[in-house]
Amino acid sequence: MAVWTRPALWWRLAIVLSSGLGLITGTGSLVYFTVESNVIVLGYFAAAVYWMTKRATVDAPAPRLRGAATLYILITGLVAHILLNHGANPLPGLVSGPDRLQNWSSFFLHYVSPVMVVLDWIVLRPRNASRWKDLPLWLSFPLGYALVTELRAALFPQFPNKYPYFFLDPSRNGYGWVWLQIAQLTVEFVVLASVVVGLDRLGTAVRTRLLKPAEA
Repeated sequence: MAVWTRPALWWRLAIVLSSGLGLITGTGSLVYFTVESNVIVLGYFAAAVYWMTKRATVDAPAPRLRGAATLYILITGLVAHILLNHGANPLPGLVSGPDRLQNWSSFFLHYVSPVMVVLDWIVLRPRNASRWKDLPLWLSFPLGYALVTELRAALFPQFPNKYPYFFLDPSRNGYGWVWLQIAQLTVEFVVLASVVVGLDRLGTAVRTRLLKPAEA
């Protein structure tokens, strides 16, 4: 079967489209983790589509990078929905209000892309590609992002939007509170990274049950 007839290729093209539309229609800059994680997703899946067509395969390349991209976009979705939006329904802003374009951008970046990437990770190949030893490498990026944000703000106090997220801003509660937030988020990110590895194993188990052993 030609690779262009495989659902995996079209699904990954849709991921590229989702993150690309979110980035193009939004006003966020690279100081935001949301933008950075979606740039990673866009770059990875664009490269994956190229790899799949060139090699005539349904397997995505660079499994460790795929796992990292999955973790980062999952962090983006959960932090936005729980910490920033306090669980608010994102749908009403898509059909009414003066900021509909920005709301659509946020919807693609914070909801559509995370859901699609996580489903890609669970359902599509390669399976059993992640390792527990990958967790420190995966976590180095979000933790490095927090440290770079604090260091940049300290060295360049006139930097615009130097604290993109309230939990990184020491102006109200001090640095002790910020480091406590970072420590708490680190624990939560370790849990999420473990979930990503676990979902890889779950996807393999489900696929093995549903398909014949030769197809799993």
